Amino acid sequence: MIFKPIQLPRDRAAVIQFQKDSFYVSFGEEQHFNEEEYVNWLSEQLAKYPEGCVLIEENGKPIGQIELSIREYKGERIGYVHLFYLIAGERGNGKGKWLQSFAEDFFRRKGLRHYHLRVSPTNLKAVKFYKKNGLVEIGPELYGKVIRMMGVVP
Repeated sequence: MIFKPIQLPRDRAAVIQFQKDSFYVSFGEEQHFNEEEYVNWLSEQLAKYPEGCVLIEENGKPIGQIELSIREYKGERIGYVHLFYLIAGERGNGKGKWLQSFAEDFFRRKGLRHYHLRVSPTNLKAVKFYKKNGLVEIGPELYGKVIRMMGVVP
């Protein structure tokens, strides 16, 4: 697997496809996904964290994506995972651990101790993966639409 910085507009079609699928997997629909808002947001993230927004390629083909940033949560600077994504055929075969390691390395280089992410409580495979790999639930947010989870940067 190769982790390559996202380059817009070259990677626009792939990142939009991945984000739409992420919405579908998480919430069972993609109708609330706004393509232009997402591309604008991603452009801003790329300006701030170019090494934290990457496509994952295998054999020259995009198979996943990661979006990372730094935020403040209850007075602490934390890492934040906006997106861990692998295409359907690449899920469940151990590659998710590579995405988690990439994120933890990014956060370690930034001097952070913790990172957070949000996951849909209906995305049972993702919740199970995160728990199995050391993340703990902090609690529900957005009226129960998501669960905030926290990991420790090793």
